[in-house]
Amino acid sequence: MFLEPSYRGQRSGWLEIISGCMFSGKSEELIRRLKRAQIANQSIICFKPIKDDRYADLQVVSHDSNAQDSIAVEHSKEILQHVEQGTNVVGIDEGQFFDMELVDIAQKLALSGKRVVVAGLDLDFRGIPFGPMPHLMAVAEYVTKVHAICPHCGNLATHSYRLSEEKDTVVIGEKDKYEPRCRMCYSMGHILDFSK
Repeated sequence: MFLEPSYRGQRSGWLEIISGCMFSGKSEELIRRLKRAQIANQSIICFKPIKDDRYADLQVVSHDSNAQDSIAVEHSKEILQHVEQGTNVVGIDEGQFFDMELVDIAQKLALSGKRVVVAGLDLDFRGIPFGPMPHLMAVAEYVTKVHAICPHCGNLATHSYRLSEEKDTVVIGEKDKYEPRCRMCYSMGHILDFSK
């Protein structure tokens, strides 16, 4: 069961991280938190990296097709240009694709009284901490680690296994290029699917 972070007594301005492997529900959880803030009549704004164009140019979209309007930016410093004084909550999806300056930007926003929620992959397809995400996790007040289910054994999936032969760290893709895996199945490499 997922436990919502407790904000009782928290001074305004903090950083929340939602991390995990592909297909674990990171964007879904980000969208859920932003919608709850809207229900509470809080002013929100959401950002995504311009390179993530899988579903929509101006929306964060989960694998379950839930969506939140967003602004696509190339560099994290552009985020500051869009956040207004009255904004309460700043959402950022696919944090791993941003430059390392995102860590400072997120902390500046939190210090200015904003609730900052960043979702992203914690590990790349090689199993190495991905972009600014480990640094964001280290400085955040709240970290939520979400999991997918390994399709090979049914255990909790913590890794994103790349099915294609591409070697670049950043390769945008869906189920055609990635699958979630537990630690053991990830370490086994290519697994034949005999169910077909």
